[in-house]
Amino acid sequence: MQNWYPEEWEFTLRVLQVGAHNDPRACRNGHQPGDTYVCRYGCPEGFCSKSLCKAFPLMEAVRSGGDLRNLGGDAPQAMTFVCPDGVVRLRLEARRIEP
Repeated sequence: MQNWYPEEWEFTLRVLQVGAHNDPRACRNGHQPGDTYVCRYGCPEGFCSKSLCKAFPLMEAVRSGGDLRNLGGDAPQAMTFVCPDGVVRLRLEARRIEP
């Protein structure tokens, strides 16, 4: 695959908590607290596709100039959210890539 489009944003997805007791067996994908994934547009390898379905609209909001605080985030380009299964708590942080 060849990326021809110059991305302006890089996203970090960090696993904060898994279930009530941080037991990775509670997560179908096996995520553990501290797991960190970095991507620009595509799904990072090993990351849960269901969770990306929830994260992608947040990423698009940042890409289009939006402020994640309007969606419940705690900073313009950062937000904590729970996966669609309600098991994993994740942190999304965006960083503008300088040309």
